[in-house]
Amino acid sequence: MSDTDFDLFSRISHSRTSDEVVRQIELLLLEGVLRDGDKLPGERELSRRLDVSRPILREALKELESRGLLISQHGDGTYVADIIGQVFSRPVVDLIARHQRATEDYIEYRRELEGITADLAARRATDYDRQALTRIMQAMRTAHAEGSFDAELQADVDLHNAIGEAAHNIVLLHTLRACYRLLTQGIFFHRHLVFSSPAARADLLAQHEAIHAAIMVGDGNAARNAAQAHMDYIAVAIREAARSGEWQRISQLRLQKRRLPPQA
Repeated sequence: MSDTDFDLFSRISHSRTSDEVVRQIELLLLEGVLRDGDKLPGERELSRRLDVSRPILREALKELESRGLLISQHGDGTYVADIIGQVFSRPVVDLIARHQRATEDYIEYRRELEGITADLAARRATDYDRQALTRIMQAMRTAHAEGSFDAELQADVDLHNAIGEAAHNIVLLHTLRACYRLLTQGIFFHRHLVFSSPAARADLLAQHEAIHAAIMVGDGNAARNAAQAHMDYIAVAIREAARSGEWQRISQLRLQKRRLPPQA
């Protein structure tokens, strides 16, 4: 969010206290409108938009900062803290990264979450949500046609995030964002494994098209089925990639052994 996006903040019409300012910003965080790294407008502009005095605004920002929701950078402004990354603690993330079974559990967990989320998105998406989903799908199609691997991967994450927003369930939204954060960091598996061939990328595009189409026409059951079929495909792709990697490791060991001089 740039510091020109002031329309997010609305005038507080009653009880102009720091508690009311805190509540408004809390809701923007909960609803996923304000994201980690977003910069808030400057103090003067924000107090004007909220229609509160600057001392009241400072008190509210100080409260939010003390609770770890905002970060004040001297001379630079106030930013939204990385609250999504704290959903999974660092010790849990380290454990997940060290054990293959966690990947299987992650896929199983996401299969159910994605199904529920797509279903809700189909039933609840607003016109704005559908416009956002369509823009992302078009970006994914363009990236696919141009062979832009990284752009297609980014559009993949953007689409799933937008579906989470269209579901209009705060708990689902933040849970999914935490899952996607770990995925983009390569904690569960490297997404390059799934996008390893043109055929796989074509399959994934078709799956995303099916999810998008079901949401656009408001068919919750079809959206759920398409989302779960997508996760089933990813589960198979990961297993095959892991297996081929293991086969390659064994072949390499055999080759090295053949090259070793015979023992006396």
